[in-house]
Amino acid sequence: MHHSIRNSLSRRSLALVPLALALLAPAARGGEAEALPPAVRDANAQLLSQFFAQGGASPAVLKYRRKLAEYQAARAAFDAEAGAYWSQISEKRKGRNAKRRSGQQVTLDDYVLEHPPLYNGPKRPANPEPEETPDRPAKKPIPVVADFLRAAQELYQFTPQRPASEVEFKRAYARYALASGLTREQAVRVYAFETGGTGSHDVQAGIEHGGKRAISTAMGYNQLLTTNSVELLAEQGHELIRALAEKVARTSGPARQALEHKLVVLKKMVAHAKSVPDTWSEHEKIGNTAQGWAMHAMVIDIDVGPMLQTHKLLTSVLFARAKGYSRPLTAAELEMMNLTGDGTGLDMVTMPQPMREQVPTSNFFQRGGYERNPVAIRHNTVAKLLAVTDERMDVNSGKPGARELAGAF
Repeated sequence: MHHSIRNSLSRRSLALVPLALALLAPAARGGEAEALPPAVRDANAQLLSQFFAQGGASPAVLKYRRKLAEYQAARAAFDAEAGAYWSQISEKRKGRNAKRRSGQQVTLDDYVLEHPPLYNGPKRPANPEPEETPDRPAKKPIPVVADFLRAAQELYQFTPQRPASEVEFKRAYARYALASGLTREQAVRVYAFETGGTGSHDVQAGIEHGGKRAISTAMGYNQLLTTNSVELLAEQGHELIRALAEKVARTSGPARQALEHKLVVLKKMVAHAKSVPDTWSEHEKIGNTAQGWAMHAMVIDIDVGPMLQTHKLLTSVLFARAKGYSRPLTAAELEMMNLTGDGTGLDMVTMPQPMREQVPTSNFFQRGGYERNPVAIRHNTVAKLLAVTDERMDVNSGKPGARELAGAF
């Protein structure tokens, strides 16, 4: 953003200090009041009304109202500045996408090169008076492995076959990953990053390293969400069915019967996943139902789970290749695609090193996601974000789970 805009906004935020004098001064200085962004105007109006409504309030409430007005004014000024910045981010992104579609070269000018404004004004004060709060609907608990297993049993009369030991699952993953074109380095380092280097085949986000509560449905070595499972069944279903059918053909006796049942179930799941348009939002709708939970149970199955874990990463490798990117992806680059989505991730991956050092990470985020992401804020260029990802992979690759997985390759 132009420094002039930013300076005028930071000057403007000084003009919002809620002094009675400032409030009562005539507002028509060269039509400046008209130019205030709506959020700032509203905060000012609120300030004024609070200033005149102070009869009969206790000192604590008066202090609270003053602090609240200061907070609202500072917040409104920040929102006006941040809004301008993030709309510029979005414009530049549209421009890059258009350039790519028409085969033009993306350059440094196609990115916003300033870092986003971060709010450092006063915090929202606590109200000394009890407030009327509308009853919030209770948050739905996040489903866990027991829920996935129950859904698979109820909807498909199916129980995933768990490995006899963790190393058995790792060997199955390593075999399938290598045969599909992933490298040991990619698989082990992404596992190290995603699970901290110690995760089991059924580790769920939030319930690892002593955590007690699931924070998402992300599960396994590469942390698939329910939506990922639905999406992979829809998009890679033919490949999963083919590989499992080959295994059935090589098996005999009672083990074969169990595999045949699994194949019937897998075909039904794939048909259901394919029954909606192939979009993330449609797959997410299924992922939030018992149907999606049942599909997600396949992540912990010894036959299908390693294939799902592999395809979670392989889709990014193939996406890059299809876009003409022939150099093998490093594990950190692959993780960027895994975290931010293939299109956005590829934008970072195809960037030459000198540009990586200049381009802020904010170019690859939505505002809400960025402001809640301390890692992206602290490591605020593409080069720094890739470096910290690599560093974490280095550290966690020495942990027992990662060493065991490397051995399985």
